[in-house]
Amino acid sequence: MDDRRKHPRIETEEPAYISVDGSSTRCRLVNISEKGAAVEVPDPAYVPSHFQLMTEKDRVIRNCRLIWIKQNRIGIAFDEVRPGAHPARPNGNV
Repeated sequence: MDDRRKHPRIETEEPAYISVDGSSTRCRLVNISEKGAAVEVPDPAYVPSHFQLMTEKDRVIRNCRLIWIKQNRIGIAFDEVRPGAHPARPNGNV
């Protein structure tokens, strides 16, 4: 099978959280690249088109958009941070 990705993915088994409007759901990061990731979720029906993903280990928060769904696995793209904008911090500070 041809891998058409522009950025290589790194396999991982890292706990993470999907966050939307103040509520969060635990999930598992399956693989990650510079521009996106694959994530296993309890129920993809509850994942909106735009959300934040926070990795448990390093507490990095990324703005994401849903690209695809296959059973309990979703593909996501990381949204670009606009020039002059500050990325979100886990403690709510910018």
